[in-house]
Amino acid sequence: MPPQRLGFEDIYPSGPHYSRGVRAGNTLYLAGCTANGSPAENGSSMEQLDAILDRLVRMVEAEGGQAAHIVKLSTYVANPADWFPFDGPQVEIFHIHFGDDYPTNTNVGVQFLTPNVHLEIDAIAVLD
Repeated sequence: MPPQRLGFEDIYPSGPHYSRGVRAGNTLYLAGCTANGSPAENGSSMEQLDAILDRLVRMVEAEGGQAAHIVKLSTYVANPADWFPFDGPQVEIFHIHFGDDYPTNTNVGVQFLTPNVHLEIDAIAVLD
């Protein structure tokens, strides 16, 4: 079966030049998500983290999966000092969304084009 391009219009719509997700067999690739368009859009890094993980999990669920099927995150952060050491609120938010089934995660410091974006996360999920 050829890859399916997915929009997730009711969760977090695609942009005009990319797909929000691509499903290839039982693997789901999700494009980078921000908190834009959510109540956390102008919030703190932790508020944005919660909103983004919620969106990613809901997209996986829309494809018949669950949070535990997310195997890889790439997290791009504007202020690395907000993320190290990785403890406190970050751990609590990850636990809310993943329980004890944490995906792998790579954190990368970046500069975003707009000041309201504190982080962006893309994901890979392996569905049953």
